[in-house]
Amino acid sequence: MARVVVDVMLKPEILDPQGKAVHGALQRLGFDGVVDVRQGKRFELGFAGEVTEERLAEVRKAAETLLSNPVIEDYNVWVEEQ
Repeated sequence: MARVVVDVMLKPEILDPQGKAVHGALQRLGFDGVVDVRQGKRFELGFAGEVTEERLAEVRKAAETLLSNPVIEDYNVWVEEQ
């Protein structure tokens, strides 16, 4: 089975309150080297057969229209090697 991954993150200029909360918790737990945390989403789509350029284009369209909010989020689509 082929797997395509879509990583979705808030754009850098968008505030990330969940990331800030995690960053504060890490500091309280003694993880002092962490200077910033951004939280995102990961989607893994499984496909039977080979992942073609046409299929990747379909996944990008899904990422643009359903999996992300393009006003405030960026996304990255990539094929996970098995």
